[in-house]
Parts: sequence; C-alpha cells; structure tokens
Amino acid sequence: MLPRATSFHIFSHIAMARKKVSTTIYITPEQNELLKALNQKTKVPVAEYIRQGIDLVLEKYKAQLPGQATFDEI
Repeated sequence: MLPRATSFHIFSHIAMARKKVSTTIYITPEQNELLKALNQKTKVPVAEYIRQGIDLVLEKYKAQLPGQATFDEI
C-alpha cells in the first residue's frame, strides 16, 4: 500500500486531469485569507480545497441525494 501522502498526491493528479465546470462562489474575507495562507504553506490550489470541501458536504448529505432506494426505505 502507498504511504498516505503519496496516495493523496496520485489522487490529486487524477482529479486534476478530470474536466472541471467553472462556477462562481462567494466566500467571506476570513475564509479567503485562511485559504490563501493554506495555499502559501502547502502549494495546493485554493480551488482544490474548495472541491474537497464540496466532497465533504456531498458525503455528509448523500442520503438526501437522489438515487436508488435503500432496503430501509422500501
């Protein structure tokens, strides 16, 4: 198994190769400052952190997304 940092690095490159859809979001000045500071330290693009945040929200609320019914719902 690959070390965690290596596997994330590979995943990051795979994610970067996928087609992206452009959108506009509004964040607070504090969020912007913190994201820029994180970017300066890690060199990970701010957009990547935003995509990761979206993935976390989608995972948290996946039961509310349309899709196949679970056995509990039948």
